[in-house]
Amino acid sequence: MAGVSSCMKYSMFVFNFLFWVCGCIILAVSIWLRVDKEIQPGNNLFSSVNILIAVGSIIMVLGFLGCCGAIQESKCMLILFFVGLLMILLLQIVAGILGAVHKSQAEEMFDDLLRKQVALLTSSQEKQFPENFHKFEMKNKCCGLIDGKEDWGSNRSTYSGCQCAQADMGSTWCPNGIYTRSCKEVIIELFKNNMVIVMGIAFALAFVEILGLVFSMSLYCQIQRK
Repeated sequence: MAGVSSCMKYSMFVFNFLFWVCGCIILAVSIWLRVDKEIQPGNNLFSSVNILIAVGSIIMVLGFLGCCGAIQESKCMLILFFVGLLMILLLQIVAGILGAVHKSQAEEMFDDLLRKQVALLTSSQEKQFPENFHKFEMKNKCCGLIDGKEDWGSNRSTYSGCQCAQADMGSTWCPNGIYTRSCKEVIIELFKNNMVIVMGIAFALAFVEILGLVFSMSLYCQIQRK
């Protein structure tokens, strides 16, 4: 009967040990963010931190199963590792499909969110948001969130009415002394640029997960034939 390949066995162990360490780091940082009173992420970000805690825990458990399954040549642990990793990969695929299918709904939600933010530009009770947004305009050479300078309403004179910086006068984005493109275009462009990075990370993770599936099933088959 063929024996178990030592190279594959220890490669599987190292792979899953690094996987387990990543899970420990994610879990430790997310718990720290969740409980440290000096670094509170805010109520609207607690859900994201909770998701990170769940992700870190799952990665730790899978890494532990993979390490122990490889070293002890445990078919049960290896099959649990395989099933867990396969479920994560399938969830990523489903999430990608749902994101593509509901793209138009996501765009509508984005527009609704921006329109709510427009109201803050003209609110007499809100001071910090208009100031920060005006800095964003000057940095990104844009005007208003959706409808240009009209978004500023009565605050137009207070925040220069989208007037261009002196160095931008006469340029393609400032033909008449006022920035012509809305900041919505800039925000969408930033999202698209970051989506390339997110997609790259997603594909890299999928490759690592497929590699883990191949390693675990190959080792399982070798143990089965032993």
